Order: sequence, then C-alpha cells, then structure tokens
Amino acid sequence: MRRRNLTRCLEAALDANVDTIWIARDLGYRGGRRTGLPLTDEVHLEPAGALMGGIDLKRATRGPVVAERTAAIIWRVLARIGEPAILWNVFPLHPHEPKNPFSNRCHTRAERDATWCLMEALIAMVAPKRIVAIGRDAALALSGIDIPLSVVRHPSYGGQAEFISGVHSLYGVAQTTKERPTPASLPF
Repeated sequence: MRRRNLTRCLEAALDANVDTIWIARDLGYRGGRRTGLPLTDEVHLEPAGALMGGIDLKRATRGPVVAERTAAIIWRVLARIGEPAILWNVFPLHPHEPKNPFSNRCHTRAERDATWCLMEALIAMVAPKRIVAIGRDAALALSGIDIPLSVVRHPSYGGQAEFISGVHSLYGVAQTTKERPTPASLPF
C-alpha cells in the first residue's frame, strides 16, 4: 500500500507537470513510515490525494489514525498555497534506533550516499524549476544541486511560524493574523 501511495503521487505530479520539490531530511515513524509518503501522515492522506488531482490514497496500517505534527503544518500550508508540490526526503526511508522502529534518528552519510541515486533520478524525471529545502540539514545535503534552491526553516522544534512565513513568502501568499499558528489550532 505504501509503494502504491508513493507511485500514485509521483505519477500524478508528473502528469500535472508539478515543477517544485519540497525536500526535508528523512521519513518519520508517525508519518512517512506509515503512509509511504514524505511529510504526510494518515490524517492528511485524503487532502494529499485531493491536491494531487483527486487520486485515491489508502492507509497501510490498522488501528487509530496517527497524526504527526510536521505533516499537519506542511499540509495546512500546501492547502493555503493551493499548488501541489512533490514531497521528498534527502534520505527517503525511515531511519530508527536499533530494535525500536517507533523512533526517529538522523540518517548517516553512508545511508544518504546509498540512496542518493533516487534523489538524482527524481530530479531528472521532474526537472524542477525550484527545490525547497525544509530545514538546515536538507539544505546542507542539497547544497551541490544545480537547481535554484530555496531554504525554509523546518517546522519542528519551534520553527512552525518561521516555516509558514517562509513558504508564504516564496509563494507570494499573504499571511493574516487569523492564519498564524497557535498550539491550540493544531489537530492533536
């Protein structure tokens, strides 16, 4: 199911000539590990499918739907700008602590090097006009890419307001006081 979700999103993006890729560091256990989609949790599968042209995305897990804070912010901003973007990660898998798949850790340089060919293939397929690096780690990893690179703060660890402001600025979207995030406005 995860592979199907990712394939459908990539095919829809290519069919729609999406020309921007948003790239963060790596998949998290509450989001992409469960859905197969970077920066997307189970709560946002339906909005993701709608923004990508009405494709059908399915849950790959049982039990209660799991939300992830970064995904909530990413999808709120994507809905606001109203333009699809291909979402990806520098390391497109879920790195976790040994014997603890429900944890997150930063990928290693060796892991990134082993999967970098996937990044190169994606960039070659999409031929993006712009790449948005989400966070400093992603920006550093992408520094050698020969495509215009915009960098925004990652929304986690207190970066939510800066992320929203940065993306709105990139897309020329005015941010009203009402839209500014507050902890109470998040879905968890």
